[in-house]
Amino acid sequence: MSAPAAQSALYYPFHLCHERTLTRLLESYASIHFRDYMALQISPMSGTTAYMDRMGDRHGDLVKDGRIVQGYHVSGPLDVEMVASVNRDLADPAWRSQFHRALKDDRRFQRALFDLSHAMVIGGSAMPGPAALLRLIEDERVHRPASVQGLQGMSRRQLALEEGYDCEYALALVKTSAALAYTIKLSLQHKLDAATDSESHFLLLERTKLRDGQAFVNRLVPREGY
Repeated sequence: MSAPAAQSALYYPFHLCHERTLTRLLESYASIHFRDYMALQISPMSGTTAYMDRMGDRHGDLVKDGRIVQGYHVSGPLDVEMVASVNRDLADPAWRSQFHRALKDDRRFQRALFDLSHAMVIGGSAMPGPAALLRLIEDERVHRPASVQGLQGMSRRQLALEEGYDCEYALALVKTSAALAYTIKLSLQHKLDAATDSESHFLLLERTKLRDGQAFVNRLVPREGY
């Protein structure tokens, strides 16, 4: 798939991409835009952490030439518009089913959400990563109601083990949807194509785009051999 030389793309859902993906995108687009790392504030006392690295740290020449554009802030608490967008995804059975399939079958999708190489603290208890994942991918979770407000409520209290799994799953849902919601917002605001090398995130964004009638290009660059 080729694009006009003047067109630009926003890479999603992460703030860094593989070098080969960057090369392929630069062959099609005048510039590739990158967000900063997303650190969400779920409640006043809880949230996700952030790293300050940027794609341009390794490609100063591309930043200077305008081929890499960065610095889009996507951290902090979700505003009213973003909460509504995330809640629409979490209430959509088709979106939830696609998310759960990705969590079960896509190793890269799993690693983006959970560090399974170390113990995970679930409801105050340390659980081996692989064992925790088996609980998180139980099929019944795809049908459980979830929302930003529900996650915020859980984050404010001490949780038992079972509630801890519910909280981890809800956090994974919210982080994934929020990353895609920011993608849509930035793509529309700056007239950018959305481009990714993650098929699972591509399919999730396609579902949201179709459901909400959004008009922007969503492009998948499949990773082949890397």
